[in-house]
Amino acid sequence: MTEPTTPEGADIADRTVSVLGGTGDQGRGLARRFALAGHTVLIGSRSAERAATAAAELVAAEKREIDVSGLSNAEAAAAGDIVIVAVPWAGHRELLVGLADVLAGKIVVDCVNPLGFDRRGPYALEVREGSAAQQAADVLPDSRVTAAFHHVSAVVLLDPDVDTVDLDVLVLGEDRTATDEVRALAERIPGVRGVFGGRLRNAHQVEALTANLIAVNRRYRTHAGIRITGL
Repeated sequence: MTEPTTPEGADIADRTVSVLGGTGDQGRGLARRFALAGHTVLIGSRSAERAATAAAELVAAEKREIDVSGLSNAEAAAAGDIVIVAVPWAGHRELLVGLADVLAGKIVVDCVNPLGFDRRGPYALEVREGSAAQQAADVLPDSRVTAAFHHVSAVVLLDPDVDTVDLDVLVLGEDRTATDEVRALAERIPGVRGVFGGRLRNAHQVEALTANLIAVNRRYRTHAGIRITGL
């Protein structure tokens, strides 16, 4: 296995990764890939029973042993070292407000895309704070909030025939150590490169770009991602 470090030396090999909203496709996909990379992974959900079922299904589907468990969102948030927020936009703020105390001091990775859909296709929603990530930072002042994993295809993450994911993950945040650790986490998925994408004030356009990728996927019947050239 490739040594789990970035050029900055952020070692995250022993981190427990919690995925809130981990019963959705994106959450399950991320949980699967990090478990395959050797992490202990906790799937969180409003229903602990539903989370346990999702975790058991992931474990049963793999040919080798992986460490995935299901808990309530609150339990998963408390137990994780790095906590990924992959909940629907409609419940984003309410969930995080309720978990502010248990998330204090933790690296929180927001990958929520505030999108709407109509007859003309997907479009970015306006967010009072500027972006989902900025909303997370607003309600989690004691957490180390980053933004990442917005453009990762759940279909690709869950596909057992895809060993290498051709993708750059943009990581945004105010805390350099936190963004380095999230970049290192992204690179635990074979083929993925974590790239620093700026401060959280730049998260809006990263989240909004997901609408363009959905449009690309629909037009060309693919699962498009992004690559940054020149690095």
